[in-house]
Amino acid sequence: MKADGTMVDPVCGMTVQPDSAHRFEYEERQYRFCSAKCLAKFAADPRRYLALPVPAAAEPVESTSAREYTCPMHPEVRQTGPGTCPKCGMALEPVLPELEQDEDKAEYRDFQRRFWASLPLTVSVVLLAMAGHRLAWLVPALRNWGELLLAAPIVLWAGWPFFVRGWQSLLHRSPNMWTLISLGTGAAFAYSVAATLVPGWFPTSFMAHGRIGVYFEAAAVIISLTLLGQMLELRARAQTTAAIKSLLGLAPKTARRINADGSEEDVPLAHVHVGDSLRVRPGEKLPVDGAVTEGASAVDESMLTGEPLPVTKRPGDKVIGATMNTSGSLVIRAEKVGAQTVLAQIVQMVAQAQRSKAPLQRMADVVAGYFVVAVVGIALLSFFAWGLLGGEQGWVFGLINGVSVLIIACPCALGLATPMSVMVATGKAATSGILFRDAAAIERLREVDTLIVDKTGTLTEGRPAFERVVAVAGGSEDEVLRLAASLDQGSEHPLADAIVRAARERGLSLDKAEQFESASGIGVRGAVGGRRLVLGNAALLADAGVDVSGMVVEAEALRLSGASVMHLAVDGRLLGLLAVADPIKASTAEALASLRQAGLCVVMATGDGLTTARAVGQRLGIEEVHGEVKPADKLALVEQLQREGRIVAMVGDGINDAPALAKADVGIAMGTGTDVAMNSAQVMLVKGDLRGIARARQLSAATVANMRQNLAFAFLYNALGVPIAAGILYPAFGLVLSPVIAAAAMSLSSASVVGNALRLRGA
Repeated sequence: MKADGTMVDPVCGMTVQPDSAHRFEYEERQYRFCSAKCLAKFAADPRRYLALPVPAAAEPVESTSAREYTCPMHPEVRQTGPGTCPKCGMALEPVLPELEQDEDKAEYRDFQRRFWASLPLTVSVVLLAMAGHRLAWLVPALRNWGELLLAAPIVLWAGWPFFVRGWQSLLHRSPNMWTLISLGTGAAFAYSVAATLVPGWFPTSFMAHGRIGVYFEAAAVIISLTLLGQMLELRARAQTTAAIKSLLGLAPKTARRINADGSEEDVPLAHVHVGDSLRVRPGEKLPVDGAVTEGASAVDESMLTGEPLPVTKRPGDKVIGATMNTSGSLVIRAEKVGAQTVLAQIVQMVAQAQRSKAPLQRMADVVAGYFVVAVVGIALLSFFAWGLLGGEQGWVFGLINGVSVLIIACPCALGLATPMSVMVATGKAATSGILFRDAAAIERLREVDTLIVDKTGTLTEGRPAFERVVAVAGGSEDEVLRLAASLDQGSEHPLADAIVRAARERGLSLDKAEQFESASGIGVRGAVGGRRLVLGNAALLADAGVDVSGMVVEAEALRLSGASVMHLAVDGRLLGLLAVADPIKASTAEALASLRQAGLCVVMATGDGLTTARAVGQRLGIEEVHGEVKPADKLALVEQLQREGRIVAMVGDGINDAPALAKADVGIAMGTGTDVAMNSAQVMLVKGDLRGIARARQLSAATVANMRQNLAFAFLYNALGVPIAAGILYPAFGLVLSPVIAAAAMSLSSASVVGNALRLRGA
């Protein structure tokens, strides 16, 4: 305890008043805390915060293992702590990532280390296998041993996670691509080890260049390519959490709390409680949701509502945490903190929407389980059939044919079928300013029949621009604009900036404003050239005793067109009106026309006022318009349309669009928007041009057709090659497909897939 009676919170080190309600007695001593959260931490483990020895049996209070993890492919899989999915073998990721946590990169770093460590060995074993016979001094048997020594670390160490996942798929009776990869590489490696250690087991017909053919290089290349593919996939998966981390980073880290004695102190945001009085200075973000008790200011809420213009806040008005206080000083009373704030609810909505979305729709995965069972069954059938019916060397031929089946069925082409098409398509799209995040977006976009568009920043430029000036009868429009701009030079309001820029573009000479006074977001007052000016909304001019009834019709017409209207009075007399609006992008009308022609239903959903939204919708021919919608409303609209059986794409650029972007079948973000929107979406239009959607749909259709062709190639080779490898042609023609031919067929199928995918470059 200090001399003034206050105490120090042992958890966070803050000063705590003697009357704090958060108390805890430990070893006959009273401790006080700034909040219930600090009290709970201390009660769980007092010794940790008092620097006392911790008993050996004690468990740490906080650990990443206490967090809930889920599978990105199977959201229904949940467990406490990290691990792998029992269904598909993918690494689990946190349900809700934390801003400062970096554990989700652990698997990526592990695969990266394995890939780069094994790459030189893979190159070496491939070179030795392809050109080793040209080295006269290298005995054939030593070539096999050399390849074994090079390939063993690749297969047994670098590829070990794949064998673990393959084994787990068998234990959980959930065959998948890992089953195929582990069986194929394992069979190639085991066969090659046997050929190296006991070559006498094999018939002389399998001799080539003085040795039994081995396939160490096939196993090594498959492992290295799979590691590379996993690295690329993990990097893409990490972007799904970037949206949530961007949202978490929006909130300020501290708040300025006003204590009961009138003193003020900066406290961590976690220590703010309902009922606390907080001061928010100009240029600061509001820390939590609450209500204004003192002061007046214009608050920029565009990050959450989409409304491009700041909103005036006075005592009694509600405010939202993480929004920006632009001008005046505010004192607010905290009403919602922690998980109850609007921002926290948006974080939860984005996380839930991402988890509920269908995982990557690889066609290969649909039939992988049946394919694995069929291949293993054929390999075993071949082994026993040859062993029982093949005579003296029947079991040797059975082993060789069984291995040949597994080698030719190794999913190189099957694994390349979708990724190669996606890789070429994404590269082609990027040249048109379209960035696809994953294959699911490419596959789904062609099926979209309903497009939900935000207004601000999507259909419009997203920033106020001067539209027009109207002078009273007999007045000069240039004079109205010149006086208004002269007065607004002292204002930082976005509307004022638009007026000043318009005056300067017209070459008007501006005077210096004197006695400038801001009226808390509703307008400004001052003197220009010795005349008293008032510029603002109708309420401000009414307070100044100015009659605005003479231009009511003109003002209403401007509002119906979607503009914000300001009145200018000089020496107590109305001089004119100024209209500032968010202009529609030049490319918007053409883009919407092409989308309607393609059969899409376009719906507008915006946080702007309904009057403004309808005005914009009417100009663009959009019949279904939703105005004054919150982030949760946009999310609900997406869900409603999906329940009606529609395939929905959402286009937006703001934080308020993030939940809907994540929930939609395809989320499309404008490249000119916020990081949160771009991280929540699967497609990004780099130039912010809606015309890119039509082009993206064309690429989607071409890519899906190409993927189906690739899968047909892959399965065709397996359908023909597997029975031949099993020995089905031997009774009639005496033909047996050796593992050498099996490996060649496997390579040919991969080459066919790659060549076909490259055709997309001309799409």
